[in-house]
Amino acid sequence: MPQVLSVNVGAGAEKVYAKTRLTGIDKRPADGPVAVRPPGRRGVSGLAGDFIGDGRHHGGDRQAVYAYQREDLDRWQDELGRPLPSGSFGENLTTAGIDLEQVRVGERWSVGDPGSDDTLELVVTDPRIPCRTFAGFLAERGWVKRFAADGRPGTYLSVLRPGTVRAGDAIRRTFVPDHDVTIGLLFRATTTQRELLPQLLPAREHLDAETVALVESRQTFVLDDA
Repeated sequence: MPQVLSVNVGAGAEKVYAKTRLTGIDKRPADGPVAVRPPGRRGVSGLAGDFIGDGRHHGGDRQAVYAYQREDLDRWQDELGRPLPSGSFGENLTTAGIDLEQVRVGERWSVGDPGSDDTLELVVTDPRIPCRTFAGFLAERGWVKRFAADGRPGTYLSVLRPGTVRAGDAIRRTFVPDHDVTIGLLFRATTTQRELLPQLLPAREHLDAETVALVESRQTFVLDDA
């Protein structure tokens, strides 16, 4: 069964590569359970004790939690020739047993014991877009383009029901929408392959307003061009 291998949070720290004075991208595994709730506003993480420096582009309800899979960290570890412990990509949840490139936008997860009062419920929202801070943290030349070309960005999640999360928690996909718009497709369509934008329409109700506008403008262009 898919599970959370590690729960990672980052304290604010001054780094020369950060877009803002402080960054929390250097995330470390938490020793015990971590409370998770909807941030309520941009620039705030969904995890207690997790710092976000660039409030303009990160945090908020649609980016409350960031998940990245251990399988991809292991692959990058081999390619880069360096150890990548859980949290190395700034992820809050390091997962195993679930292909995050193939999860569908709008699907729901139950994390933890389904019979517990503090069971966490999450919703898949958006792919992670690589930025300068991410590249600076890894110190890999051309990292933004390389990560984007790989097309496996991990996923952000919103909080449907607050709860707690800990290493070892099971992940159950409790609702999968009846469309084929995956996180991988959404990432490619909005970054490296804009010609794919019309394919996002079936998931319109699960997309943010900016992406919907982008899809609609592409649709207009295609119709006018036909």
